[in-house]
Amino acid sequence: MSLNNTVQQLSVFLENRAGRLDEVLKVLAAGGVNIVALSLADTSDYGMLRMIVSDPHKGRVVLKDAGITAMLTDVVAFRVSHDTGSLSKAMHQLVEGEINIEYMYAFANGEDAAAVLKSDEPVRVVDILLGSGFKVYSADEAYAANA
Repeated sequence: MSLNNTVQQLSVFLENRAGRLDEVLKVLAAGGVNIVALSLADTSDYGMLRMIVSDPHKGRVVLKDAGITAMLTDVVAFRVSHDTGSLSKAMHQLVEGEINIEYMYAFANGEDAAAVLKSDEPVRVVDILLGSGFKVYSADEAYAANA
């Protein structure tokens, strides 16, 4: 397996002040970059905005041009059915494979849901999920989810 089954996530550190999120979202919109999924976590001083976008490289460039630092990170996105216990099954398989998950977020995606997770072993994550019957998004699928 290769990193072909990973997705590039666009991440931005945000100062915890009024309007900062709006600024980032306006820059992306003006640059024609669609947000497919996002997660925002905060502390008292800053926030971490993590996004799956339609074109992560373009997103990084338009943010950089606006003076906003962003980075790209390889993550794994996979389908989770709306059946009770589906996410638990996936997590159990990863625990059995001794995979450490740094963070995860999810979003509804039509008839099923999608989960995005960060691990220091994305290739193994993909192998385990595929071997357990889960569908792992390709980058093209993830960048166009719900389109």
